[in-house]
Amino acid sequence: MVRHCAATGVPVFGVCLGMQSMQVAYGGVVDRAPELLHGKTSLVEHTGKGVFSGLPSPFTATRYHSLAAEPRTVPDELEVTARTHDGIIMGLRHRELPVEGVQFHPESVLTEHGHRMLANWLVECGDTDAVARSAGLAPVVGRATA
Repeated sequence: MVRHCAATGVPVFGVCLGMQSMQVAYGGVVDRAPELLHGKTSLVEHTGKGVFSGLPSPFTATRYHSLAAEPRTVPDELEVTARTHDGIIMGLRHRELPVEGVQFHPESVLTEHGHRMLANWLVECGDTDAVARSAGLAPVVGRATA
């Protein structure tokens, strides 16, 4: 589905299993994560590209996953755009097509700047007013310490 959408010009934004699907769709491997994380927050560092545009690095993100993209197998078509301090991939982005994903949950109230990330994606899809409309949304409920 990921490759079909990308090939036909349909933008794809994957969350959690969606990002893992992107990794596999382009030839990468997803395996068990070193640690099971359900409803836990972590600090995420990023490159500032795509959905991370204009966001501080690091920021707090909420994680619900037991699988993770294997860093050594990230396909050439994809680039890593975010990681945790211990190297777990938290963001992938296609180098040429509108395909991007995050391992964490931007929709969670415990994730900082979630609405901005989603607005950034809408901007990438052509909605130039999305960031302005997202201003002031998603109050911070909690923060990760490490």
